[in-house]
Amino acid sequence: MGEESIEVAPVAEAVEGSPKVVANVKDETATVSRSRKNRIQVSSSKRPLYFYVNLAKRIMQQHNEVVLSALGMAIGTVVTIAEILKNTGLATEKSILTSTVDAKDETRGRHIQKAKIEILLGKSENFNSLIQKNNQPKTAGEEDYKD
Repeated sequence: MGEESIEVAPVAEAVEGSPKVVANVKDETATVSRSRKNRIQVSSSKRPLYFYVNLAKRIMQQHNEVVLSALGMAIGTVVTIAEILKNTGLATEKSILTSTVDAKDETRGRHIQKAKIEILLGKSENFNSLIQKNNQPKTAGEEDYKD
């Protein structure tokens, strides 16, 4: 069981417009994007889901793309955020990176492997029009009524 890197990408590159998928990379330095300004490190318990969705929208407005990153149990949260942004038509998936990183287990005092994911999303073609539409104030007839 060596520390070999395995990269799986050629299949996704063969189909034009499909995201690049890189899986099982055992390298802490491997990243999807070089910039830290457009990176969101997601926690599964610290903030509500839509905090991250709205933050990703704001970052995409400024930088045209966002990197969603998570370790361990927060991976499901990152996937959910990415799917919300894609299904609402705001983002397109550019690449996915999965890897394992060494972490120290404080309770047992030993090193463990943690799963890591990074999803690079870019603005969709109609991102700006969708954001403008959502930011327009509602008129009196469009207000939400609560019983």
